[in-house]
Amino acid sequence: MTKPVILNAAELPEWTHAELSALFAVLDLPKDPAAASAFLKEHGSEVRGIALRKARIDAAFLDALPALEIISSYSAGLDNVDIEATRSRGIRIENTSHILAEDVANAAVGLALALTRDFVNADAYVRSGQWPVRGHYRLGRSISRMKVGVVGLGSIGSAIAKRLQAFGSKIAYFGPSRKAVDIPYYDDVSRLARDSDMIILTCPLSPATHHLIDAAVIEALGPNGFLVNIARGPVVDESALIEALAADKLAGAALDVFEHEPAVPEALLRDHRLVLTPHIGSGTEETRRAMAENVVDTLAKHFGIEGPRDRAASMKELETID
Repeated sequence: MTKPVILNAAELPEWTHAELSALFAVLDLPKDPAAASAFLKEHGSEVRGIALRKARIDAAFLDALPALEIISSYSAGLDNVDIEATRSRGIRIENTSHILAEDVANAAVGLALALTRDFVNADAYVRSGQWPVRGHYRLGRSISRMKVGVVGLGSIGSAIAKRLQAFGSKIAYFGPSRKAVDIPYYDDVSRLARDSDMIILTCPLSPATHHLIDAAVIEALGPNGFLVNIARGPVVDESALIEALAADKLAGAALDVFEHEPAVPEALLRDHRLVLTPHIGSGTEETRRAMAENVVDTLAKHFGIEGPRDRAASMKELETID
């Protein structure tokens, strides 16, 4: 039986490539754009699935793959995929938002606590020997007594809301539509910001959310407000954020993502009111492995092939029966 042809457009662990190669006929997409275009012209008609991470999948790319059935993405965000063109072709899209939600939510809460309690600067205060000299450290803010607005109540946003509710925070959310949840809903992000002490961004990046958090939203959040972004950098107008911080129009921000990462503006690097991390929201060994496994398992399931996890489960079941 001929193996389905899969286009590997992802930098994944070696063991993942080995699993893909055992199940499929794998074609590796060249990194050079010109070479990739020529490669697709020659081999594109054979491709039925894509293992994706960061490669840009636009309408022209899809036109070169007339037999494509499924895109299995390692990432949660699909801002590198032309969703409209993909859906118009009836191509299935799978990502890993359901897998990484818990660890990204943990990271978001950790960032929120580090921001409101000033843990990073407090650590430096102890290490630099200032504590014995200057005495007690300045007071922080209580997240348990805050109104927190979640921008995007998907799997990640819902996991964050659940955690903060356990802390005692009052949660509200903004999104394109109301969900069947017992949490106050706002259809205007500026109004949500005005009524919140902190907003946490979890929404996907799309034309509708690009620079969603602009000068007006930051102004609404106010000089005592906090911003946490674990979504995508361009959801925030970074220039507007820098201007607001320079004018003391925001208490602080925790950013795991940046508009032009890995480049981070000097103004943000110098500002001690900020907590900055290098896009590590889902960065645990357990979650990253599960994300890679999902790329393989989703493709295998789509094509009716027994994958590595299926075989392991079958063997375990047989051992139980024996």
